Amino acid sequence: MAALYFLPTSIAGATLIISILFLLICRQSKRRRPNRLPSPPSLPFIGHLHLLKLPLHRTLQTLSTNHGPIFSLALGARNVVVVSSPSLAEECLQQNDVVFANRPHSFLGFKIFAYNYTSIGAAPYGPHWRNLRRLSAVELLSAARLNSFLHVRTDEVTRLVNGLVADVSAGSVFGKVEMKLRLVGLSMNMVMRMVAGKRYFGGATEGRGEEGEEFKELMREVFELSATSNPVDFLPVLKWVDFSGLEKRMWRAHRRMDGFFQGLIDEHRSKMQREEEDGVDSSRKTMIDTMLTLQGSEPNTYSDDIIKGHVMSLILAGTDTTAATIEWGMSLLLNHPEILDKARAEIDNAVGNSRLVQESDCIDLPYLQCIIKETFRLYPVAPLLIPHQSSEDCTVGGYFVSKETMLFVNTWAIHRDPTVVPLEALCKPRKFMEDVLINMQGDK
Repeated sequence: MAALYFLPTSIAGATLIISILFLLICRQSKRRRPNRLPSPPSLPFIGHLHLLKLPLHRTLQTLSTNHGPIFSLALGARNVVVVSSPSLAEECLQQNDVVFANRPHSFLGFKIFAYNYTSIGAAPYGPHWRNLRRLSAVELLSAARLNSFLHVRTDEVTRLVNGLVADVSAGSVFGKVEMKLRLVGLSMNMVMRMVAGKRYFGGATEGRGEEGEEFKELMREVFELSATSNPVDFLPVLKWVDFSGLEKRMWRAHRRMDGFFQGLIDEHRSKMQREEEDGVDSSRKTMIDTMLTLQGSEPNTYSDDIIKGHVMSLILAGTDTTAATIEWGMSLLLNHPEILDKARAEIDNAVGNSRLVQESDCIDLPYLQCIIKETFRLYPVAPLLIPHQSSEDCTVGGYFVSKETMLFVNTWAIHRDPTVVPLEALCKPRKFMEDVLINMQGDK
């Protein structure tokens, strides 16, 4: 009976002790809980995929106005962090550069067109990636190497200008000029002449009509498929059912691309062997020639697949991007005639009217350089950069970012941030010369 008498008191005491312990545990857990990123409401299974609309960089900019310069998204099975401010981008890509040095795993396009993640744009951070970076910086894209191809760029620009003059002279009235196709042909010819010593667009293609048409069609398909969003990248459960047939199309395009590039490599390998047998030392080597020379001393490091992946990277990174930037620059000038007039006056004063502008003239054309930088700022060719992925847990902006989180850097939003560039200077090229916080190198 006595035990029953004290039972309510014992229960009350035990309840009090358990409650205190529970509160202490919750408090300690709260202290240890990482500071989670802000995020919009999500849906089961698909997360925030329903919020994504084209153009994606503008959609993410709108979300950043509601959720801040850094926020997280759940894109199906992938965790994503989006940053839209200069300081946060610097924290990700400078302070946490090694953490975010990798690219997302299991992206089907990276696997297929980047030769199983071995090209420079898709390879994970490590010795192989560092070697590819050294190859690009020292052997292929150094200042001296690019200067050796000056005659290629000069010749292609001259061909473009002469073609435009001929078209205008042939017509009695002004008509529409399709610049996009001409600019794509210009950039593609420049890259392919540097890479393989061949041009496929416009006149004087040296009897390569069938090969040129195959190349054009192949590149059109590869560009289209590379830019296509694949649901399997975000919802892996769908990999067993290829509803759209996208994966089959990618592999089919890859086989064609691989065969075409292998043909170029075999052709250059045979040419180099003949020149070696004949004792000929060609001073004008293409980029394929350079990589094949390196293959002779390091066959495992520079296999044919590595060379083909690097050629593909050079084409993807250097053709459509160049054409789009030139087209946007022309649009900027046509929509701001006062800027066009200042640029024309500067060129007339520094170069005159008797010849075309040469690359060596650019140092005497500071306002033209400002226009180019303003074009890069307003119309970045990669408004979200190529996605990065964290290799370990880290902190960005005071928020916890878990391992294997994909990173989007919204450069389009950063370039238009009113705290960095006032709205009244939205299209003012001269600010690169006038503003001490924005230098001519474009790194501030």
